[in-house]
Amino acid sequence: MTEKNEGSGAFAGRKLNRRDFLKMGGAGLAGAALLGTAGCGGGGSGSGKIIFTMGPDADGSIAKLINKFNKQKISELEAIHREMPASSNGYYDKLRTEFQAGTSDISVVGVDVIWPKQFAPQNWIMDLSDRFPESEQKKFIPVTISVAEYEGGIYAVPWLSCPDAGLLYYRKDLLDESGISDPPETWDDLKEMAVQVSEEAGVQNGFVFQGSNYEGGVCNALEYIWTHGGDVLDDNDNVVIDSPEAAAGLETYASMLTSGASPEAVANWTETESSANFYNGDSVFIRYWPSLYGGFGDTATTKIKPEQIGITKIPVDKPGDPTYSCLGGWEMSIYANTEIEDDAWKFIEFMTSEQSQKERVIIGGYDPSRKALYDDPEVAEATPVVKLAKDVLLKNVKSRPVTEYYGDMSLEMAEQFNSALKGDISPEEAVKTLQKSLGQIMEEAQ
Repeated sequence: MTEKNEGSGAFAGRKLNRRDFLKMGGAGLAGAALLGTAGCGGGGSGSGKIIFTMGPDADGSIAKLINKFNKQKISELEAIHREMPASSNGYYDKLRTEFQAGTSDISVVGVDVIWPKQFAPQNWIMDLSDRFPESEQKKFIPVTISVAEYEGGIYAVPWLSCPDAGLLYYRKDLLDESGISDPPETWDDLKEMAVQVSEEAGVQNGFVFQGSNYEGGVCNALEYIWTHGGDVLDDNDNVVIDSPEAAAGLETYASMLTSGASPEAVANWTETESSANFYNGDSVFIRYWPSLYGGFGDTATTKIKPEQIGITKIPVDKPGDPTYSCLGGWEMSIYANTEIEDDAWKFIEFMTSEQSQKERVIIGGYDPSRKALYDDPEVAEATPVVKLAKDVLLKNVKSRPVTEYYGDMSLEMAEQFNSALKGDISPEEAVKTLQKSLGQIMEEAQ
């Protein structure tokens, strides 16, 4: 999940509500009308190929699987990877532009786990219920299925890394040199260790993470809120973010900078900057996704070897409190306007199969979405992070608010969380502002 805030326009990454619709006015209404007509018009097969959109193929695993799919001639049509922006926000904007026009030649869409519930109401992706029955769905991690459901249908098949979830990586060798035998359990422990170990080891930074004003920043901040007992929505979709617990979570979030545990620069960092810093040996701790592990030992990308690394769960407020990791990851959907849906489905079946997932997990260190792979000895040997995912993350993973209006909510949260991290506003002000703005979004959605 590599993301950066690259919004384009007032409604980027959002479902148009009544207020936005009226604001567009005049000629803009014609564009808005396209939102619900993805099943009409051309597109989807003009290239004569199965076009699969996804972010950059950093480890080459996508290319290897597509080459295998084409060589086996599983479909009469050849599949190709259309590379999209590494940033989830930029990727979303590109899809949105094409889908609104209704003329895209995309066949299979790699979707962030928060997109199916936003895309399905717009008729941008197909209901896969007839192709992906419950008997098959049960072979996947439950949370990866729940985020793909909408009004009784299923709109995506879980892929990799799905479930993706936040982890705390640390330099085990440096902690050992400082006489620290166990990783931090609480956020206070993390701050203390980050300052101590970085000073004693002569390492530039203690703790780095993704704090920028974008979707990854939302994921990071929510882990602080959840581990302090706060939340965004309750079980009835009421906004509950204005709470002492949520404010306390953001206070701890900001304290990573004010305590000196983290550099002020992390408030503008995404996965790109934070991973480069850790891979280069310039930090002791990093909050990241499981895919980071696949890079250790690769001399072309990192100075750090696997044996120097420890991995543990996200810290908590007080000892014994429950931990939570923000759910991330990618799934596969069929573009609703494609004319080659049978070929698109063959491609999805192949790419999400147990064997294909296993190959990509071993190459890149991803979390598989299929349950069986968590007990596969070859996977466990090649990717130790999968064992941690089974033992810890699958019990503590938590989704961002599951609503078709998440796009609206995310933009508001990203801005307020980032401002609180930088100290531009207080945590209390941030949660009060969000209580009002998120409440308005949910009210206008009714």
